Amino acid sequence: MLFATFNPMKVLKYTSFGLLALLIAIMVTATVAEKIYGSRIVSQYVYHSWWFVALWAATALSASIFMFRQKLYRKPFALALHASFLLILLGAFVTWISGKQGYLHLRLDTPVNYFENSEGHVEFFPFSVRLNAFQVEHYPGTQTPIDYVSEVSVLSPRDSLCATISMNHILKFRGYRFYQASYDADLGGSTLSVSHDPWGIRLTYAGYLLLLLSMIAFFFDHDSAFRKLLRHPALRKTVCIAALLPALSYGFAATPTAPPAQVAHEFGNLHVYYNGRICPLSTLAQDFCLKITKKHHYRNIDAEQFLCGWTFFYDTWKEEPLIYIKSKQDRKILGIEGKRARLSDLGAAPLSPRSEESFALLDMVANQGLFRIFPYFDSTLQTIRWASPLDRLPAYIGQDTAMFIRLSLNYLNELLQQRDYENAIALIRKIGVWQERQATQVLPSKARFAAEKFYNNTNRPLPVAIIFILIGFAAFIAYCRRMAAHREPNHRLEQLLSALLCAGLVYLSCMLAVRAWVCGHLPFSNGYETMQMIAWFALLATLLFYRRTDFLLPLGFLVSGLAMMVSMMGSSNPQITPLMPVLSSPLLSIHVMLVMVSYTLFAFMMLNGFAGLWLNLRHKDAALRLSVVSRLMLYPAVCTLAAGIFVGAVWANVSWGRYWGWDPKEVWALITLLVYSFALHEKSLPCLNRPALFHAFAIAAFLCVLITYFGVNFLLGGMHGYV
Repeated sequence: MLFATFNPMKVLKYTSFGLLALLIAIMVTATVAEKIYGSRIVSQYVYHSWWFVALWAATALSASIFMFRQKLYRKPFALALHASFLLILLGAFVTWISGKQGYLHLRLDTPVNYFENSEGHVEFFPFSVRLNAFQVEHYPGTQTPIDYVSEVSVLSPRDSLCATISMNHILKFRGYRFYQASYDADLGGSTLSVSHDPWGIRLTYAGYLLLLLSMIAFFFDHDSAFRKLLRHPALRKTVCIAALLPALSYGFAATPTAPPAQVAHEFGNLHVYYNGRICPLSTLAQDFCLKITKKHHYRNIDAEQFLCGWTFFYDTWKEEPLIYIKSKQDRKILGIEGKRARLSDLGAAPLSPRSEESFALLDMVANQGLFRIFPYFDSTLQTIRWASPLDRLPAYIGQDTAMFIRLSLNYLNELLQQRDYENAIALIRKIGVWQERQATQVLPSKARFAAEKFYNNTNRPLPVAIIFILIGFAAFIAYCRRMAAHREPNHRLEQLLSALLCAGLVYLSCMLAVRAWVCGHLPFSNGYETMQMIAWFALLATLLFYRRTDFLLPLGFLVSGLAMMVSMMGSSNPQITPLMPVLSSPLLSIHVMLVMVSYTLFAFMMLNGFAGLWLNLRHKDAALRLSVVSRLMLYPAVCTLAAGIFVGAVWANVSWGRYWGWDPKEVWALITLLVYSFALHEKSLPCLNRPALFHAFAIAAFLCVLITYFGVNFLLGGMHGYV
């Protein structure tokens, strides 16, 4: 009797999915342990241990047998999709067995024929490497690095060559790959990453290619689960109802002394060397105002007037309660009841770093140390340098030049105190002429300069986010109530909401396009930009697909509004900065774009899940329709996440010499992919076919996305902290 009930298919199924769940649990535990015990311990005892590799192998073997017993070979595209993951795992196993990684340190004109591997042991090359020259290239007119370049010779009795190694430009020689890693402080030496893994990389890349082709073929396959869902009878047009637009108003009150707007705007038209780049002084003014007050303006004056007020009318501002203090402990130390402090409240007691930064920034503005607006030619480094009135100046620039740099802003202060605004504007323009004459070759073009000022004055995501969230919540609730009451749709409201979404998409597209033009790269380089891109993708996806199910309309408002709101987390939106050298790769843009698309779709599924659970209690058919919509989103979401992860792996291999390093961000991205992939196997896991359970799964699984994006950045750390 006991043997009669034995079902080998059930055993294989439970073994395969059970092992996958166990791997997920181990990786979750490992990321937490890494925070406590460090990367080296977790890498040694978990990620690179024999038992962890054996567990992956057992999972792959069990899954392979299960797929064969299910006759998956009758579905060639699905078989190719699963086979690509097995090929990727095989490549990783070969890398674990035979791959070598380490570091090679070179000094000028000194050949070296060995490197130190990842375990600290010395290994020898069948050739020698010599460093001929090393240089750090900078963005024009700044000291911000744009690239690190090593000129090397590879010396061998059989064949030799000369090559250039830089960020995203590697050297390949006899199966070895060399990457720029770091350099010596005296610029007389360079450290290269070394990788020797010819077969592991080939197998892994073959798996990536097969994965890409099979995912594309899956969506064109007439018999795929995705195409069947598109023909599901539950997908009939529904509607979204009601929107609420808030009225925003600002109070006006007497403010401390500030120069007229015309004078302040002329001051904002100057160039300044700030945050590693040359930009309008209005950018510095915007950041200064945001950091101090958490707003783009203060009462009835704009950011440029605010900056000029603190600089030239310091005494009238130091008693103004405008410095935002987030820490409750700091408020207690300062003896203030509200959230805003005066400069005069600062005492001797230490504050948190964020509060100390605000007070230090005010001091730098008041003493003019932040205004690096005076360019001069550095004959030693043969480059343009930018000085503030407080900087030490070299003797070779001449006394007249030094006097102009040291006294110009003091003279401007005198003119403003005398209310001589005409001569003040003339002096500011004279400084602008000085900048043009001294640094013409490195200044941004007039068009780009004007674009950045336009961006500073028009980029206001917070009010847009508030409006979208209010509209989204009102429409979300109204839509659920309409479906529960079986009421007919209101087409006029649908048209109004779609028009508002279209206006939001146009606005956000303009802001992102201008930002991309100003900073010289696609806006994917930090948390602010990626959250703005999620908002953009949410708006675009809603407008493209809401006619199939208009419940996407409230979800579009909510996802885009919440994404814009999250982008404003912190003291202000991040400054527009030059891209880190390692991030200067088109693969980065593709990687981030794919991941952001997947996160956007997962967010839609999560919100759909809340509505589906509520409707499941009142209107089973409506809950079923929403589960079909979520399943439709699931397939492209998982595929774009998988593609994003593996494009990121290729980028990492090109830039750093390894395609997978078990960084917490990488691990949690893999966890997210594996968790959502459970829902793709509805035949093997029929419980997820029930609408209520699927909606609950969509809500719970979104926690993985939140941890991947926010939890890793703020709690677990790792190499991806800049994202």
